[in-house]
Amino acid sequence: MAIDRFTRNYSIVLGLVILLLLGLWIKSAWQPRVWELNRLLAADQQLASYPYQFRVRDLDDGAATLSSPRAFQIPVIRFIGIIHPELAALDQDDPRVVAAQQALIEHQQRALELVLAQPDVAEVRWALDVQWLADHGVQTPIPRGD
Repeated sequence: MAIDRFTRNYSIVLGLVILLLLGLWIKSAWQPRVWELNRLLAADQQLASYPYQFRVRDLDDGAATLSSPRAFQIPVIRFIGIIHPELAALDQDDPRVVAAQQALIEHQQRALELVLAQPDVAEVRWALDVQWLADHGVQTPIPRGD
């Protein structure tokens, strides 16, 4: 059974468009250096023991984008309450909450230092980990595509 010329050409063009889009998607997802940086972070004993795993999302022209559970839009106490539920009802100036905030700062600083120590990384940008927060019941004003 033969197909008409229009259907054949349409199928060829559609197939090429799909292959092109698939190729672009693979190219954008193929980031072996990002994977290496994430293995570096995961191998660090100090970071591995922390409830939140900092991850490199992107590396573009020497600028690494690191995930973070905190940002101006989300109070840090929301994050602390997730990883330490026993602290959720305490005041922000409670010494245990302050200590948990300090631990977050220290771990975030450690992730920053490890990534910046790499010769191909000149700067680090932080990006709120909207997906992690959503997975833990925190709605954010930032869309998940961020």
